[in-house]
Amino acid sequence: MPDIHARLSPSAAVRWINCPGSIRLSEELPPAPSSEYADEGTAAHALAELKLRAEMKEITTRKFAAELKKHRAGQFYCGEMDEATDFYKDTVLEHLAAAGPDAELLIEQQLDLDAWAPGSFGTSDAVIIGNGVIEVIDLKYGKGIRVDAVQNPQLRLYALGAADLFEELYDFEAVRMTIVQPRLDHVSTDMITLRSLREWGQTVIRPAAKEAASDSAHTACGDWCRWCPAKAVCRTRAEQQLELAAKDFSFTDPDLLSESEIGEVMQRAEELQKWVADVQAYALSEALDGRHFDGWKLVEGRSVRKYADDLKVADALQAAGYPEASLYERKLYGLTAMEKIVGKKKLTEILGDLIIKPAGKPVLVPESDKREALNSIENARADFTEASAS
Repeated sequence: MPDIHARLSPSAAVRWINCPGSIRLSEELPPAPSSEYADEGTAAHALAELKLRAEMKEITTRKFAAELKKHRAGQFYCGEMDEATDFYKDTVLEHLAAAGPDAELLIEQQLDLDAWAPGSFGTSDAVIIGNGVIEVIDLKYGKGIRVDAVQNPQLRLYALGAADLFEELYDFEAVRMTIVQPRLDHVSTDMITLRSLREWGQTVIRPAAKEAASDSAHTACGDWCRWCPAKAVCRTRAEQQLELAAKDFSFTDPDLLSESEIGEVMQRAEELQKWVADVQAYALSEALDGRHFDGWKLVEGRSVRKYADDLKVADALQAAGYPEASLYERKLYGLTAMEKIVGKKKLTEILGDLIIKPAGKPVLVPESDKREALNSIENARADFTEASAS
């Protein structure tokens, strides 16, 4: 997998399309260190690529066995990753078979997007060409947020690059885009005509890319701020949040808040809390590097006592006459940890009805949340009481 990233990265397209100025702001900051989640995703992609190449006979059985052994010795390899990459491999092969006997599969295909966004490039995890359609497939290993292919800018950019690369070799009029998210058992597909795709590139991508190259590119706040490197120091976001906090409530009762006013407070608080948390995390990171913020200082946080050496502690207590059985507790790993060890599908096959899902503790969420509202107040109270007791 490539170790370099484009200035106008396809994976960040939803951000720089809506906020072209974020490119300039991000470049003024030092590069962010890689996270454990990103490293885990990289490991999963590499394993998925290996399995797919082995299935397509692009590498020998001996080479596959040697490389697989290296993966299994890696930090992030587990039953869950093995199962997830099998899910991805099988999904790609199903789509290849559906594309017809003469369809072709290209693995980790590099794509040049310079014609649409100068300096941009990317790598599609898989490209399938067959039956007059070209398909780009992207593996998403994360399970925190479900990602859909419908109108997905990253996938559309990959599709533009693939169309440009193969248009002189193959005859196709439509493009299919698929996201495979194994740990959520999620496969999402979107389809668009080649003509409509290029119209989108002309009317959306080229203007956004042109503005992003300008020193006066505008900034705008939205859901895309979540992944922006400048989210903690962006003045536009700060002004929006401070304006939100300072906005007057239209109080109808001088003493008590109404239901609508409480709802408005919670709505504002959610966004403010996210922003404050981002600023605090950024300030701590900078302070650890020696930067000073007026009115603040670094101190040692609260610490919890722990054993210096578990084995020596056990030896000392046994020597003092305490039996070994009284020094240890035996407890099963939780489901999330167990799924990592065994794999979600395999664990379900083994345990079956021994895995249950009790009712969740009631929570208040915005009406835009996709979950169904609780209809019974009595049931909600009972669930809350039961969840609190446990």
